[in-house]
Amino acid sequence: MLSYAHGACDQPLLGETIGHNLARTVARVPDADALVSCHQGVRYTYAEFAEAVDRLAGGLLAAGLRKAERVGVWAPNRAEWALVQYATAKLGLILVNINPAYRRSELEYALGQSGCRWLFAAQECKGSDFVEMVDGVRGSLPGLERTVFFDTPEWDEVAAGGASPEQVRAAMDELDFDDPINIQYTSGTTGFPKGATLSHHNILNNGFFIGELLAYTERDRVCVPVPLYHCFGMVIGNLASTSHGACIVYPADTFEPEATLGACDRERCTSLYGVPTMFIAELGHERFERYDLTALRTGIMAGSPCPIEVMKRVSSEMGIDELGIAFGMTETSPVTTQVRRNDSLENRCGTVGQVMPHTEIKIVDPRSGRTLPRGEPGEFLARGYAVMRGYWNDPERTAEAIDPSRWMHTGDLATIDEQGYVRVVGRIKDMVIRGGENLYPREIEEFLYTHPEVADVQVIGVPDPRYGEELMAWIVLRPGSTASEETIREFCRGQIARHKVPRYVKFVDSFPLTVTGKVQKFKMREAAIEELGLGEAAAVATA
Repeated sequence: MLSYAHGACDQPLLGETIGHNLARTVARVPDADALVSCHQGVRYTYAEFAEAVDRLAGGLLAAGLRKAERVGVWAPNRAEWALVQYATAKLGLILVNINPAYRRSELEYALGQSGCRWLFAAQECKGSDFVEMVDGVRGSLPGLERTVFFDTPEWDEVAAGGASPEQVRAAMDELDFDDPINIQYTSGTTGFPKGATLSHHNILNNGFFIGELLAYTERDRVCVPVPLYHCFGMVIGNLASTSHGACIVYPADTFEPEATLGACDRERCTSLYGVPTMFIAELGHERFERYDLTALRTGIMAGSPCPIEVMKRVSSEMGIDELGIAFGMTETSPVTTQVRRNDSLENRCGTVGQVMPHTEIKIVDPRSGRTLPRGEPGEFLARGYAVMRGYWNDPERTAEAIDPSRWMHTGDLATIDEQGYVRVVGRIKDMVIRGGENLYPREIEEFLYTHPEVADVQVIGVPDPRYGEELMAWIVLRPGSTASEETIREFCRGQIARHKVPRYVKFVDSFPLTVTGKVQKFKMREAAIEELGLGEAAAVATA
């Protein structure tokens, strides 16, 4: 049996735009809570949210913005971000998500590469002066006509409207659901960001089916501490919620463990999202026990490999019995596999679930492209409605990622078992080749998580003159732990093969991360080469 699966489904894809979908939700549950931004003290019902979206869309239309023009948003999580998302979608404007962690050169690149005509922005974030940075790039971006900062009279003016509701409706009715409406820049764990271009059809359907698998209704309240600029926030958070009439809850502008716990308590959230490092921080917070999390029933852990031990703790200590793993990438809108509510604990903790509805996946030999038998590791490919249109103005890198048969090559190593469950082995670029032996860091990380003193761990390959590469473990210990390099190695001996025991062990307080919580292993490798004096070994060519 080959490693291929198709998500057959009786529920059809949604053949509508985001604006039309929101209108249907508003008609069904106008008085239900739509959005709560805790740190701003802002609260909207669906009727109020739709009215605010329509006013902003009217302001944009009156200002002369038209379908397919690009509008950037550069801000942490706040209610205005969602208003901009839905107002631009209503008019067919292409929203360009800009990472709040970007600095001047990165901002200039994103605005210039996408050709933004307008930019909405916060005035600051975590001490960074956004106003100053925007002023610094204006001269090199003649196409950027206007920047509107939140919490200013200019924002109030645009958000107050201009065009009539009939004009906004007419603009929305001209759109096609295959129109591009979003450019999301990849988070850049390596290389220069690429602008994944996504349509209404891509992200609305992905959000909708994520919500279907989580059994969302208007009674659900979804805590979204993950960033909105990323798919996790704007698709899995916002669109999965609004397509089901659920309430979106933003605990803070950026991730804060206690703010997240507090929001779940006060707002009686039923669903919680996060990358593994967020859940680890919440579980480890000194005031964790003070918060009532009994309303939580489900959620999503995604964004980076999800340790089995962390999944088990989330279930046992936070009471989230239906927590699911979702797996994918920005270029696939983002989710291609997801755990189901009725999956066994073993499959919910040890796999990334089964293929999403209306999606195809397969595992191939990275060198030959041959589809592999079930159970053999290879590159994970995806095809279907969720695959992006391409990288914005970058046909060459689009062709590298999407083959002529429209398969998206993800760069992830995975297996599919006989029941269709997918297990992620790692990234092709993270695989360590030691003396000709392929070693998968994920496998070793999962083993080290079983050590009672290990809170978090990442395993990387570092250069070695004899074997080509050796393993190195970066470990965050639990509070009060006394583990040493030798006790870690001793724990490994006799339980995993000798060549899988890390040669180097480094204890750290944290890992280098992107703003979305993804571990930047290339930075760890660079630091290790310098600290261990492995520069000469790194220069040696290996097969």
